[in-house]
Amino acid sequence: MKKRLGQLVATAVATAASMTLFVAPASASPRDHGAAVTPVFVQTDAADGNTIVSYDRTASGALTQRGVYATGGRGGKLEGAVVDNLASQGSLTYDRTRRLLYAVNAGSDTITVFSVRGDQLVQRQVISSGGDFPVSVAVHGNLVYVLNALNGGSVQGYLNIAGHLVKVPSWHRNLGLDPVAAPQFTHTPGQVGFTPDGSKLIVTTKAGGNSIEVFPVGLLGIAAKPVVATDPGAVPFGFAFDQAGRLVVTEAGPNSVATYEIGRNAKLTKLDNQATGQAATCWIAATGNHVYAANAGSGSLTGLRVGRDGSLTSVSTTATGAGTVDVSISSDNKFLYAQTGAAGGVDAFRVNTDGSLSKVGSVIVPGAIGGEGIVAL
Repeated sequence: MKKRLGQLVATAVATAASMTLFVAPASASPRDHGAAVTPVFVQTDAADGNTIVSYDRTASGALTQRGVYATGGRGGKLEGAVVDNLASQGSLTYDRTRRLLYAVNAGSDTITVFSVRGDQLVQRQVISSGGDFPVSVAVHGNLVYVLNALNGGSVQGYLNIAGHLVKVPSWHRNLGLDPVAAPQFTHTPGQVGFTPDGSKLIVTTKAGGNSIEVFPVGLLGIAAKPVVATDPGAVPFGFAFDQAGRLVVTEAGPNSVATYEIGRNAKLTKLDNQATGQAATCWIAATGNHVYAANAGSGSLTGLRVGRDGSLTSVSTTATGAGTVDVSISSDNKFLYAQTGAAGGVDAFRVNTDGSLSKVGSVIVPGAIGGEGIVAL
């Protein structure tokens, strides 16, 4: 295995060295490239050609469109989906260390890698996702894992060598979900993500397994089999981590949010859960000791405070446009951006010191009805 990895690394370095970066087809507004840029990137997931739309955010948090970048792949739509074509979280993922953006092309079974240069994107690579219908990407160090939703679900691992992904065949894991369970949008896996320390890889299975699967991560990739925590009827969907490193998961079945302690043995201990009182609670983002869950069926965001013991307390319910889906919080923790799948837009909010949200603007994203995937830098 080590010899094989060495060969892969050597091949990747040679390939990366020979690659010429090229700007993906795009339309962009001129700007002063000497100015500081705090962009927000939004994925359209369009079936006739997936694109990433870039925005600059102003000091108030409002958005101004700057460019549209083709991924070189197609978006897709799961059967039964209405406002959330991919029914997943993490379909657009940013590697802050390497300044790389990863986008899924569900209709093409590929992943696109972009370099991020301010509010502009430079396409580096389009590579097979190693499965059927990719919906989520996770990054930690030089490891990248992709979650594929169909044909029972799978995860595929890659090495990042000089900004170039190399697929490692032995890092493929089948999830073993029922490939014909219907509807697809509730019975496919929801998200893949690393724990903050990178020691574990987590996958949610939604109604396909009503489980959270935890793969320990070693020097030679993830474990052959995960440690599985099941919760019948919970439909675990999206997740984030609080400031103490606890796992915070949306439960689309009871429309609630739950906190978990992650043991060193990869076992999960449920600490608390809190109903949102809303419909289709599926996506979540965290900042400090607050988390914000997106409720697609209610067009709202639920804010909750996480206590020192992992307990949850409701703070606020904030209205959004119809079909609230994926959410992202800016790196300075000042603003939250929520995609509204029914309108194909993004609502912008200021995060107040008490955890409440104040709306500061809204934009319509070209071609993004039903689209998912948002990253705020």
